[in-house]
Amino acid sequence: MEQRSVEGFSCYSVVPRSAGTSVPGTAARAVLYLHGGSYISPISAWHWRFIGRLAAAGHRVEVPLYGLAPDYSHRDAPVLLAAVYRKLLEDFDSQDVAFMGDSAGGGLALAFAQQLSEWSLPQPRRLILLSPWVDVAMENPELAAVEAVDPWLSRAGLRVAARAWASGDDLTDPRVSPFNGRLSGLPPTDVFVGTHDLPYPDVLRLESLMRSAGIPVSLHVADGAVHVYPLLPVPEGRAARKKILELLQC
Repeated sequence: MEQRSVEGFSCYSVVPRSAGTSVPGTAARAVLYLHGGSYISPISAWHWRFIGRLAAAGHRVEVPLYGLAPDYSHRDAPVLLAAVYRKLLEDFDSQDVAFMGDSAGGGLALAFAQQLSEWSLPQPRRLILLSPWVDVAMENPELAAVEAVDPWLSRAGLRVAARAWASGDDLTDPRVSPFNGRLSGLPPTDVFVGTHDLPYPDVLRLESLMRSAGIPVSLHVADGAVHVYPLLPVPEGRAARKKILELLQC
C-alpha cells in the first residue's frame, strides 16, 4: 500500500504482492474505488477488507479519500478524481480500468463517469456499482415499502447528509443525483443490490433508464440482502464478491 497526496487529499494505491514475497507486484488491470458513507463518513475497515480482496486477486486499486460533507461538497470531488484517473492512465489503458463504488461511492462513481468528457478523459472499461445512492432526493414513493424492511437506512437522516453534500444546489442536480444525468455513452455496468436495501427501487429505475439509453447493464439482485451486502461476511456477500472478481477479469 502506498499513500500520496493528490489535490490536497490522501490517495492510496493498493497493489498485489509478488508471488511468495512482500514485494509489490505488477497488476494487469486497475480499479478506481470510491467508498460509501453517505458522503459524511470516512472509509471503514469493511471497505479496506474488500479492497484487499480486489488487490489480492491481482488488481491495482486506487482509493482516493474524497472530501466529506459538510466541509466539502460534490463540487470538490471531480477535481480530485480527475487527477487520480489521469495519473492512473499513465500506467493503464482506459480499457484496463474499472470504476467501482458502494452506496454514496457508487453514486459518485456514476456521477464522475458522466462528467468524464468535461475533463477530456475516456470512459473506463466497466462500472461496478454496489447499492449505489443515485437519487439523493429520495422522492420515489416506492422507497417507503423498502425502508420498512431495511435495518440500517432511513430517508430522514440521509436527506440531511444529501443537503450537506449538495451544498446549496438542488438535490436533483445530476452532479448530486446521477440518476438524472446523461446515461448515453457510459460503459457496460453491473449493479449489485438487495431487496431489503433502501436504494433498491431507484436502482431498478436506473437499470430501466440505462437499457433505454442503450447501455449494457446487468442487475444482480440478492433476495433479502441488505445495504452494500457484497462487503459483508454473509453467503450473499461471498457470492457477490466471487462474481465481482469474475467481472473484473472479463
